[in-house]
Amino acid sequence: MEFEDFKFDDISSIGHGQLEQHREIRQYARVMAYEMPRLFDLAKPFEAPTGETPLRFRYTTYMGEEFPAQAKVVVEFSPADLPLTEQEQHKLIKLVRMRYNPDTHTVKMACERFEHPAQNKRYLLDKIDELVTEAKDKTDTFEDIPFDFRHHKPKKMPVAFPEEWIEIAKQKEQERLARQASAADPLSQY
Repeated sequence: MEFEDFKFDDISSIGHGQLEQHREIRQYARVMAYEMPRLFDLAKPFEAPTGETPLRFRYTTYMGEEFPAQAKVVVEFSPADLPLTEQEQHKLIKLVRMRYNPDTHTVKMACERFEHPAQNKRYLLDKIDELVTEAKDKTDTFEDIPFDFRHHKPKKMPVAFPEEWIEIAKQKEQERLARQASAADPLSQY
């Protein structure tokens, strides 16, 4: 296929890119004007999660852009919210190891193995089912294995200094500035 010679009668590729961006903005403006008002009829009031829905899934979208991380799905749950005895909860915590946060008492798992978020969610649900099944297995309760929370570093809380220390630091800073000012002016010594 042969292209005819460019006769400078068209806009540049940068101009075509700006036109494409303008078309995309107009498309979203049409959606806002005509389609979003119809969504109010489908809106449902927020309901807090119950004991029947202990899993919280998080998805990431980039609003019309393709991005590798948009297939990633993260699930968080508390072992206490699952239908497990205390012994089974302890076994589950030992099975998930470093995915357990002892401060918040939650397990956090993520998956981005597959191309679509639905596949990653299904994989996470299967893994959680396997973990719960294994936790309910009475052949080995892992009682002889201690909890290992070495992976978790507690967050440092800001230290509250006494007011006297702050005043002393301010005095030292003023003295330092006075020394610098006197060193900068050599005639002030005479």
